[in-house]
Amino acid sequence: MAAFEAHPWHPPPAPKLDGRYAENRLLAGAALWEVPGEGPEDVAVADDGTIFTGLVGGEIVRFPRGGGKPATIARTGGRPLGIEIAGKGELVVCDAHRGLLRITVTGEVATLADTFEGRRLRFANNATIASDGTIYFTDTSMRYGLDEYVTDLLEHSGTGRLFARHPDGELECLRTGLQFANGVALDSTESSLFIAETGAYRIDRLWLRGDRAGEFDVFVDNLPCFPDNLSFSDDVLWVAAPSPRQAIVDAMGPRPRLRSFVNRLPDRLKPKPLRHGMVLAFDEDGALVHNLQDSSGRVAITTAARQHEDRLYIGTLTEPTLAVFDLG
Repeated sequence: MAAFEAHPWHPPPAPKLDGRYAENRLLAGAALWEVPGEGPEDVAVADDGTIFTGLVGGEIVRFPRGGGKPATIARTGGRPLGIEIAGKGELVVCDAHRGLLRITVTGEVATLADTFEGRRLRFANNATIASDGTIYFTDTSMRYGLDEYVTDLLEHSGTGRLFARHPDGELECLRTGLQFANGVALDSTESSLFIAETGAYRIDRLWLRGDRAGEFDVFVDNLPCFPDNLSFSDDVLWVAAPSPRQAIVDAMGPRPRLRSFVNRLPDRLKPKPLRHGMVLAFDEDGALVHNLQDSSGRVAITTAARQHEDRLYIGTLTEPTLAVFDLG
């Protein structure tokens, strides 16, 4: 286990849940689909409407279009998080324990990347796939795995990385020093890549093509929540957040000794996500276009949002259900 070493940081004042981020219960009207386990953390939807997700026990589950009885099609042997459609009959999965995987719908599991420069990936988290087959994905932390995600957030050491796995199998590190690197998504023209830094409350943008190719800047800063998985659809960037920000967590930011003390507490006494579902959406200029919340806690610990036609499929890190919200 890494020796905990809190890094000072001064979070900006959190936006209140009013105005454009006004608290609401819109998501409370979502349908809840039961899964055969817990924690459908991310969601992928094929062109024909088939839905895929991964569960705490390592299962990869398929729902038929429109819902119905789910079927387990594969087991990763780890904890699947990000899930993407890679082509007909194939998925790409970020497994927090096993790395980047390719999975067929007939149950075959192959490793695409689990080490870089001789060092094992600690926390493969989320991915997106370009039309040329390049897979962009995040490794949340070089120091802590999924089971210690609170420790990584408390330490704020910023060891998250962004990778590209090229079609020839080469693994390239595109960015280091990210604060809890999380969701990734390509824009509609694949000219830029969005990256969530959960520990910094922001979404970054890496330009891949055009006059700005290679530039890395902040797309949306000082969010009122902990951004998690990202997806892009109909010129909208969907941002799921498992919890709004917490005043006590921000107050500890400039106090490394206090964070070191809190880190030594039993897990049950450490900060936890609030049961307040939140999904935001931004246009390509960074303007907020959707503010979907559930302050009642019925839809909670929301970690993914994927649009298909007029529905939004919403994942969760811990719950035994997948939420389905009608956008019409």
